[in-house]
Amino acid sequence: MKESIMLEQDIKKVLITEEEIRAKSKELGQILTEEYADKNPILIGVLKGSVPFLAELIKHIDTHIELEFMIVSSYHGGTESTGQVNIIKDVDSDVTGRDLIFIEDIIDTGRTLKDLRELFLKRNPASIKIVTLVDKPAGRVVEIEADYTGFVVPNEFLIGFGLDYDENYRNLPYIGVLKEEVYNN
Repeated sequence: MKESIMLEQDIKKVLITEEEIRAKSKELGQILTEEYADKNPILIGVLKGSVPFLAELIKHIDTHIELEFMIVSSYHGGTESTGQVNIIKDVDSDVTGRDLIFIEDIIDTGRTLKDLRELFLKRNPASIKIVTLVDKPAGRVVEIEADYTGFVVPNEFLIGFGLDYDENYRNLPYIGVLKEEVYNN
C-alpha cells in the first residue's frame, strides 16, 4: 500500500488563511449586494478555479443573482499561461442588456479576462465587472484590472482555494505558495 502524502508537505508557506478568505468574501459580498440591489446580475464563474471563491462569495450576496459558468483554459497543465485562451464551455444565457460579473480565482497575466471582456462587450451587456479573489499584478502582460479585488499577491506560484498546479491543490482551504521543487521536477 502506497503511503499517503499530505498536501501540506508541498507548501512553502500559507499566504492567505481560510479565515482571511472568508472575511474578504463577506466584505465583497456586501459591496455587491449594495451595488446590484434590484438588478439581478449574472455571476459568471470561470471554471474550475473560481468554484471555491464563488461558493463562498454568493453566501454573502443578499440580492437576486443568476449563475453561469464558463470553462476557459490558458495554462494547459504548466506553471505559466500559454498566451492562447481557449473557450471550452460558453455561458448558456443571453446576456444582452444584463449586468455581468466575472468571478475569478486569480488575475495573473490578464489575458483570459481581457479576451473574455472583449468577447462579452460584443454581446451588448448592460455592464461588465470583474471580481477576483487574488490579483498578481507582477504577472500582468495586458492592460486589465479587476473592479473588486480580495488580495494583491506577490509573484509566486500560488495554490489552494481553487488555484491549482496541474489540477491538484484546488481543495486546500487557504492559499499557499507551492515549493519550487514540486514543479521543477
